[in-house]
Amino acid sequence: MIKARVHKSDRREFFCKIIETNEIVQATALANLLKDSEIVVGDYVNIVQEKDEYVIHEVSERENEIFRMLVREKKKKVTASNVDYMVIFTSVGKPAYKRGLIDRYLVRSFQWGIRPIVVFNKIDDVKKKLDLKFEVDRLRSAGVDVYLISALNPDLDSNAGDFGFKDLKNTLTGKTSVFLGQSGVGKSKTITALTDGKIELLSREVGKVGKGAHTTTWSEIIESEEMTLIDSPGIRSYSLEDVDPEDLIHYFPDLFEIARYCQFADCKHEDYSKGCKFHEVSDEYIESRLDSYKKIYKEIIAIPDYQRK
Repeated sequence: MIKARVHKSDRREFFCKIIETNEIVQATALANLLKDSEIVVGDYVNIVQEKDEYVIHEVSERENEIFRMLVREKKKKVTASNVDYMVIFTSVGKPAYKRGLIDRYLVRSFQWGIRPIVVFNKIDDVKKKLDLKFEVDRLRSAGVDVYLISALNPDLDSNAGDFGFKDLKNTLTGKTSVFLGQSGVGKSKTITALTDGKIELLSREVGKVGKGAHTTTWSEIIESEEMTLIDSPGIRSYSLEDVDPEDLIHYFPDLFEIARYCQFADCKHEDYSKGCKFHEVSDEYIESRLDSYKKIYKEIIAIPDYQRK
């Protein structure tokens, strides 16, 4: 059998890159592989050449999955797999930094088991009203790697120690990543800079992302000598309506480490909650993360099951 990776899918046709030769071949799949599950971009597969055709015979176990729960159908819709990093972009200039949006992306990162990175772009245009040090320290206290860069001026000293543009490039080199962030934060320009112009932009830019946004689940791998990117519009909506509210605290791992010591398992972590461990915590980073958690939790439980997609 030949080891390959799925780079793009079109219904029941799969474009696979042979690991040993880097050749892209078109393949079909054995019917039993498609009966109970999907073959998605990022999957490692074993293919066999049969006459003039390639056929996928096996799909390797996945390290992780990008997915969304289809609540009404009670099943998981997977759109990509085997991702090393979720790179979450934000700006220190325009558009304005949105803490809540970053925390939403982090929920998905921890849900999917993908290591998160937050990149603050445009550090040569920091707005005074943004307490950048607080936001960076807040994220790092939650176990998130943070980089400060300027995509337009990669050589700019970020004063971030070992977390500038060159360090980001070194981290992502040879890895598979997804790049997320609202329009205008500089994702495409950063990709151009990271790949020395070999990848000028992702396949499509979504002009506006909102809570109710619904996008296609089509995705593909875009590759350069430096790194591998997964372009997947299906993960650009930051709606979390499919997340089970009782599971949400697990996707705030910094909070879960505290919450598991609450007196009651169903603690709501409010000021009136008896025996809540957070009453004993005095930490501004934890408090701000808890505030994000509560907002998302209340938003999720406010949606009746019959309205969930």
